[in-house]
Amino acid sequence: MTQSLDISHAANADRASCVKENLAGIGFDALKKTLEDRGIEPKKVNMRARQLWRWVYHYGVRDFSGMTDIAKAQRAEFEDWFELKRPEITEALVSVDGTRKWLIEYGPNTEAETVFIPDVGRAGALCVSSQVGCTLNCSFCHTGTQKLVRNLTAAEIVRQVMVARDALEEWPTSNENRKLTNIVFMGMGEPLYNLDNVAEAIDTISHNEGISFGRRRITVSTAGVAPLIPELGRRTNAMLAISLHATNDDLRNELVPINKKYPLKELFEAIREYPDLGNSKKVTFEYVMLKGVNDSVAEAKDLLRLLRGTPAKINLIPFNPWPGSQYECSDWETIENFAEVLNRAGYSSPIRTPRGRDILAACGQLRSESVKQKASDRRKAELAAKTAAEGTAAE
Repeated sequence: MTQSLDISHAANADRASCVKENLAGIGFDALKKTLEDRGIEPKKVNMRARQLWRWVYHYGVRDFSGMTDIAKAQRAEFEDWFELKRPEITEALVSVDGTRKWLIEYGPNTEAETVFIPDVGRAGALCVSSQVGCTLNCSFCHTGTQKLVRNLTAAEIVRQVMVARDALEEWPTSNENRKLTNIVFMGMGEPLYNLDNVAEAIDTISHNEGISFGRRRITVSTAGVAPLIPELGRRTNAMLAISLHATNDDLRNELVPINKKYPLKELFEAIREYPDLGNSKKVTFEYVMLKGVNDSVAEAKDLLRLLRGTPAKINLIPFNPWPGSQYECSDWETIENFAEVLNRAGYSSPIRTPRGRDILAACGQLRSESVKQKASDRRKAELAAKTAAEGTAAE
């Protein structure tokens, strides 16, 4: 008897129906479409979507048995169709100052870092990644030494928030006594080179029936992809941050090479087109303090001229060292003098306290361990070495 492989459409559909779709990180419209595709009665799709959405994003449940307002038979069907899986955490580190860093695996040799920084904003901020690696090669940034692997999907970005809220025990969502109050797209990657997924992730994170972060509590930082800056504002209504670091094109070309493509004049024209800028919605300019490079009083005055007419605040960032870096951090007195020039001109210019330096979680230090050696592989190697040593000792 001859057997043949059935490659018909029906057979493929049957096999696809056996694959569980992960609802953790999915957007609301995508969730509704998924339920429609699974054959949920059309008039019940919106109701079922809202039920699932609330359990996944308000309560943070990780199995369907906890969805107590859904009938057991329907829960069992959902269990057959879906999963609520978090990504694998290959390494979780806690700094002496309370900063927490998670190395999250999204596939073979595909890892990105997420960092929770306490005492930022109203309570704490989560620095999320939008890409694995980066293409921008900013000379002072450790992440820039890692080649781009790929964009993260919207769901993968949202799952970073879910991982942090799991660890911080922030379920169910509450507007009182939150440990995590702000989301900043300042991790690995250039968010505007992954704008579709970043915008979709922000829609999910800010949905008022789920995780419920206000859009004024979400900040997207760009190194200066000028043509996409106004679009970011129109699509997300998030706060804008610019990784600036220099006041003239020659120096910025060296520090932030994308400036060669979009120089300061073009960058600031785009910034001024960002929707709804004003005293209640200012642009944050990030300025890393590099000893003898960009930290003089003269450059502080040049910065004032550059910002004229733009509602702005300036974050002064003491340079955080990383292995192989060519730069040093400015002296503290130099940073304070720089800040004083800005403060006298009426600009808010806080000096960012370095956080998480001991676990390479500070600004500019993020770099996936997968480039060097995966954390999981290191642990396996250490365990193998320990076992071998114990065997030798027993002999």
